[in-house]
Amino acid sequence: SSSERSKLSKFCQPGRPYVRICAPMVRYSKLPFRYLMRQYGCDLCYTPMIVASSFLCSDKARDNEFVTGPGDRPLIVQFASNDPAEFAACVQLVEPHCDGVDLNCGCPQRWANQQNLGVCLCSQPQLLAEMLTAARAALRCPNKFALSAKIRLCPDMRDTERLCLTLEKAGADWITVHCRTPTQRHEPADWEALARLRSVLPTRIALVANGDVFNLLDADRLHSLTGCLGVMSARGLIRNPAMFSPERPLTTPNECVRRFLWLSLSLGLPYPVFHYHLVHMLEDRLSRAEAHFFNYLTSVAAVIDFVNRWVLNAHNGDCGNDD
Repeated sequence: SSSERSKLSKFCQPGRPYVRICAPMVRYSKLPFRYLMRQYGCDLCYTPMIVASSFLCSDKARDNEFVTGPGDRPLIVQFASNDPAEFAACVQLVEPHCDGVDLNCGCPQRWANQQNLGVCLCSQPQLLAEMLTAARAALRCPNKFALSAKIRLCPDMRDTERLCLTLEKAGADWITVHCRTPTQRHEPADWEALARLRSVLPTRIALVANGDVFNLLDADRLHSLTGCLGVMSARGLIRNPAMFSPERPLTTPNECVRRFLWLSLSLGLPYPVFHYHLVHMLEDRLSRAEAHFFNYLTSVAAVIDFVNRWVLNAHNGDCGNDD
């Protein structure tokens, strides 16, 4: 395979047909959660999206936004940027501590558009090319370090094709495609469009598929349909961090919940993030009344007491409530 493909395929575990990837999730794909997913079959993890301008200007931002540790590899750091020199400087700062950097070209939020970040960059391919070229030139070990970009589908498929060709020519080792357009939010992901894109692009261009992957069966189907080298999930892993494990659990196993509690308490997570993860990990396991009670808990101690009493001891991890 080409060098472009090998940079992604080297993360694939032996015997697997594609790389299983945790998406960059603002606030949520932090270190304790990444450690957890690595224990359950995730091949490659992304950091939350980091705004490059803040990262460069503030020691506090660097300490808060980019936290890693032993065993947190392979790791891709994602930046939101619209300036070649700024992006290259960020790449230089993190290069010794990760395996690659991803350029966010897919965030559809209003604040990002107002700052000319995220998905609006998809309509500025020349700027994206300049950013990737500058980053590649700044690397100390370009052969060992990956550069990638995460985009959304353009309304016109020909524009998506041209964008991918531009990114690859500028040095992207792979391109992640979220199967929705910039204006789509809750519509079903368009897997067929990605399959058509894969069929018209040169095979040397490695693609990662993203969108509506809620379990390992979804991931297998998306890979089979598109032939993409990697499959990325966000909401599916939030709901079940063990989703990629060979056992294919459809709800979060008890042992996974226990490990999340231990990792969060030992490494530290802000309470709102800690609580959010557990709300979603347990949503298929609680009755409506239990879920309502749990959603309004306001302390770590209360959350741990509830989980130990009503989840780990009560349901034995085999199934959700019948209520």
